[in-house]
Amino acid sequence: MSKGKVTFQKLIQDSQDYSSFDKSQDHMVSTIHFILEVEGNRYDDMTVEVRQPYGTNYETEPIEVSEITGSYKGAWNHHQFADLCEDYYRMLIGSSGHAIRVEGARNVRMRNNTISRTVVREIETPDESSAAW
Repeated sequence: MSKGKVTFQKLIQDSQDYSSFDKSQDHMVSTIHFILEVEGNRYDDMTVEVRQPYGTNYETEPIEVSEITGSYKGAWNHHQFADLCEDYYRMLIGSSGHAIRVEGARNVRMRNNTISRTVVREIETPDESSAAW
């Protein structure tokens, strides 16, 4: 396993321009923009969509994380990356969120809020022979 670096740049909360998840109205789909650095290469155009059912608790309910999109096509540790995305999302939104604080509400609807906050995290990337999504 080698190490990579994920630089989260911004979150577009409840984006109207999402693409990979089902277009169901019962979920809030947000887009995270990030830079990925792996094995000396830098990929500036990376995004991932995160999805949370409407009316669920921002602090505790599960968040689904799509496959990444952008120019990186190598081996990937999706499980660890999903955890990093969930941490980033909850850092920005929820009762302890730095950008949008939501406490005690269940059916809040806000759209296309862009929250810029740079957060750098390390990620393990599997060898090509053991790659898994």
